[in-house]
Amino acid sequence: MLSSSNTPLTGPTDRQTSIAFFERASSVFPGGVTRATIELDPHPVFVAYGEGAYVTDVDGHRMLDLNNNFTTLIHGHAYPPITEAIAGLLRTGSCFANPMNHEIDLAELLIGRIPAVEQVRFVASGTEAVMFAIKAARATTGRVAIARVEGAYHGAYDWAEASQHASSNTPSAAYPGMPASVIDDVVLLQFNCPAQLEQQIAMNAGRLAAILIDPMPSRAGLIKPTQEFITTINKVAKQHGIVIIADEVLNLRQGFTGASARYGLEPDLVTMGKIIGGGFPVGAVGGRREIMSAFGKQGGKAPVTQGGTFSANPVSMVAGRLAMEALTEDAFQRLEHMGNLVRDGLRSRIERHGANLSVTGAASLFRVHAKKVAPVSYQDSIPTASEDTVLKLLRRHFANNGILMPYGAAASLSTPMTDSDMGDIVSVFDDFLVNLDRHAWEAA
Repeated sequence: MLSSSNTPLTGPTDRQTSIAFFERASSVFPGGVTRATIELDPHPVFVAYGEGAYVTDVDGHRMLDLNNNFTTLIHGHAYPPITEAIAGLLRTGSCFANPMNHEIDLAELLIGRIPAVEQVRFVASGTEAVMFAIKAARATTGRVAIARVEGAYHGAYDWAEASQHASSNTPSAAYPGMPASVIDDVVLLQFNCPAQLEQQIAMNAGRLAAILIDPMPSRAGLIKPTQEFITTINKVAKQHGIVIIADEVLNLRQGFTGASARYGLEPDLVTMGKIIGGGFPVGAVGGRREIMSAFGKQGGKAPVTQGGTFSANPVSMVAGRLAMEALTEDAFQRLEHMGNLVRDGLRSRIERHGANLSVTGAASLFRVHAKKVAPVSYQDSIPTASEDTVLKLLRRHFANNGILMPYGAAASLSTPMTDSDMGDIVSVFDDFLVNLDRHAWEAA
C-alpha cells in the first residue's frame, strides 16, 4: 500500500530541493520552465533519476511514473537494452551528415508493422512529422486548407495548432498574433460527430488538402472514436480526394499495428514519434508511396524539401529499433491487460463512492475526468473551475502517495509495471475519494 488515510491534500510536501531549483530556474527561464507542459502546481518536481517504472526526485522521493515523459517511455526509464547499446554507439560518434544503416533498420520495422506505411521519412520531433505531412498533402492535392478536430494537440505548426484550445465550434488563434490567414485555412471538426464532419467536409472539399486526425486525442479528453465517426472520415476523404493524416505520435502505442488499424481508420499518411525513438528525440512521416514521393523520387526534384540536422540520427534510430523490437504482440497484450485492470478498478471505486468522476482511455492509456458522465466529445471534456480544482487535488494526492500522475493529459503505463502497481493506483484513488467528500468538491 502506497496510501495513508491521513495524507493531506495540500500538495507535494518535503520537496525543498525542488523548490530551490525552481527559484533558480525562475530567474533564467520565462515562467521558470523550458516547456509549457511542466506541472507548476504548486511547483515543478525536479527528477534526479529514473529506473524502470519509477522516478526518484531530487529530494529522494520515489514515485511510480504514469507520465513517462508524456507517454514516450513505454519501457520505462533506463531500459537496459537501450542504455547499453547507446553507451557503445556513442563511442563511434553521435550524429553524421551521412546516412547509416540504423535508419533503414527502423524504417523496415515500421513498414512491416503498420498497414498504411509503405515508405518513411524521419525527422526530429512529432511537430515536424505533422508539419511535413501537411506539406506533403498540400503538394499532392494542390490545395491548402486543413480540417482538424477541435481541442486536439498536433504540435506547434501553425495550421496544426489553430483551435487547439477551442472553447467554441469556430476556428480560433492558438496565440496572439497568429495570422488570420492561418485560421481561414483551418476547418474545425467536432470529434465523434459524423453529421457535422460530413457537412463541413462537403462545404469545404474544394480547398481541403487533408483531414488531420488523432484517433484518440489525449488533450481533447482521451475519448475513443465511434465506428460511425471513423467510417465517415474514410468515406468523405475518398469521395473528395482529401488526404487523411493520422497523427499517431502518441497513440501508436495502442497496439502492435498502431491506433488507425485498431479503429479502422484508413490513413494516407501516418505521423509517428515518442515510442519509436526509445527515449530520444524522433519523429516520422510514413504512408502511401505516391504521397511519400512528395519528399523525393529517384531522378527527380522533390516537391517538398525535407531535411533536419538531427533527423535519423543514429542514437534515436538504434534506441527506437530496440524499443519497437521489444514491443511484441505479447507485450502489447500485457499492456492492454494492465490498462483494463486500472480503468476497471478506478470505475469500480467511483461507483462504490458515488463520486462525480469518470474514466476514459484505451489500451495502455487512461484519463480521469471530474464529471459524473464520461465525456464523448471535446466540449464535454472541458472542466469547469470547480472540476479543475478537483483534478489538481487528485494529482497532488497521487504525488503525496508515491505516484506521478499527469494533469490534463493521458496517464500511460509502461512494460516494467505490474498488476500490483495497478492495484496501488486504484488504492490511492480510493483513498482520495474517502478523504474528499462531496461538500468539499462543491466548495472547491
